[in-house]
Amino acid sequence: MIYLDYAASTPMCDEALHIYSVLNKEMFGNASSLHDAGGQAAYTLDYSRQRMANMIGGQPEGIYFTTGGTESNMLIVQSILNGLPQHKKHWIMSALEHHSMYNLAKMLEQQGYELTIVQPDQEGRITREVLIPHLRANTGLVSVQHANSETGLIQDLAALSPLLHERGIMLHSDAVQTFGNVHIDVEVMGVDALSISSHKVYGPKGVGAAYLKPGTPWRSVYPDTLHEHGFRPGTVNVPGIAAFVAAAEMMTEQMEMHQERYATLRKYFIAKIQEKSIPLHWIVQENEKKAVLHHIVGCFFDGYEGQYVMLECNRSGVCISTGSACAAGHHEPSPALQALGASGREALQFIRISFGRTTTIEELNVLVDILTYLKHRQERSLSR
Repeated sequence: MIYLDYAASTPMCDEALHIYSVLNKEMFGNASSLHDAGGQAAYTLDYSRQRMANMIGGQPEGIYFTTGGTESNMLIVQSILNGLPQHKKHWIMSALEHHSMYNLAKMLEQQGYELTIVQPDQEGRITREVLIPHLRANTGLVSVQHANSETGLIQDLAALSPLLHERGIMLHSDAVQTFGNVHIDVEVMGVDALSISSHKVYGPKGVGAAYLKPGTPWRSVYPDTLHEHGFRPGTVNVPGIAAFVAAAEMMTEQMEMHQERYATLRKYFIAKIQEKSIPLHWIVQENEKKAVLHHIVGCFFDGYEGQYVMLECNRSGVCISTGSACAAGHHEPSPALQALGASGREALQFIRISFGRTTTIEELNVLVDILTYLKHRQERSLSR
């Protein structure tokens, strides 16, 4: 099997597997227990919190461990809105957000919150000029995904945060795709809250983290909750958290090397597509104005639905995607793709290829051969 869907999930790395195995055997105590086993788990949890804070340039008291990126998104947004003054009932998110944010929006609307979904500019960017017309006196929070999971397009959050903070508006960012792949510093970016996930950086599934900058107003979604300083309920998964931190440290230490490799693979893949005249075109045209995650290649296969292309690749032992795995099963155009100018028909033709640490040129050649076969079959069908 050739796996080219690393933006959806990654295998656990050896560093994470080792930590996970050892701690599940030797440090399985409940971190809230007062005996020595609990104390050991609590120490590991605090140590992990410090190391995670170091990786994002934050403070350890702002780190809250969760079950993943979706829960981080949902708890952060709700907790901040709960903690803001009653008149701050308006919040904003970009049209490029993860599926979980759209689900959350429906629930918050029923609770009396008003949402504005902001469309990007023609370059796919959320800029000051894009945001300003939508900011109100009662706006309390803006959420802008750091990089879109279908396109890899990175937003310049540092350019947005001063505009929002001078108006007393909080800034949250879903950094699930960027964490471990590009340098993140919450102080430089100016974000008040950040969502990250373990299984995107070769850690275990079911683990993530939320960062809330100390001093950011918030009130728990779950009253009287004791775990994670009241942020979320449930016994804390200390072995999983330690494994997440180990994987994240491995990725952050090697990120420059991996991004160089991904850039080379991306350039090679695009060149082969052009050489073979395969009818793929890219949702994000790279230029000097845009920063992208090199390991995510989002494109449209003209003449085929993306789901069909994905299934044909799967039949040949190659795993690719038709977009965010969290939206799988929803056979409808992606809001993010439509926001970037794709028609409904084009959005259904979307496929995503994403590279990982072990992806090779030979693997990409297999994919190119499959896409070439589909191209020739399409040409034969049209010539009849």
